[in-house]
Amino acid sequence: MFHIVLVEPEIPQNTGNIARTCAATGAVLHLVGPLGFSLEDRYLKRAGLDYWHLVDVRYYSSYGEFKEKNRGVPLYFLTTKAEKCYTDVLYEPGSYLVFGKETAGLPLELLKANWERCVRIPMLEDARSLNLSNAVAVVLYEALRQNNFKGLKIKGPSRK
Repeated sequence: MFHIVLVEPEIPQNTGNIARTCAATGAVLHLVGPLGFSLEDRYLKRAGLDYWHLVDVRYYSSYGEFKEKNRGVPLYFLTTKAEKCYTDVLYEPGSYLVFGKETAGLPLELLKANWERCVRIPMLEDARSLNLSNAVAVVLYEALRQNNFKGLKIKGPSRK
């Protein structure tokens, strides 16, 4: 239902955790290079545990390739620079949530070109940012909540 786009991720453990979140929610994971690690990295594999077979992962060598192969899709760019809160928009099914690399976020020129679709997660002024895997989970679950968690198991087994 939703797509997570990681532009130039640098930390394999974050990407592995995000892959696990995608596996649990049915979100497609798009990895846009250059990556800051090998796809064979043991930390990446360990963080994703045994969920990798449940994840639809798509790879791109650059943001240009990603953009060309995903034309006309609804994109939302997550950045600490945005004025709009992530809860102030309505995420339609099929939306792509775009996140930048851990040390620098998304390129400023990309944000400027898409300013009306940039959103942020509120936090204290002195905090730089959330951990990437936490930020992905926060925004993805808001998008899922807005769409009634369609396709997800909402209730656990009843107590007897």
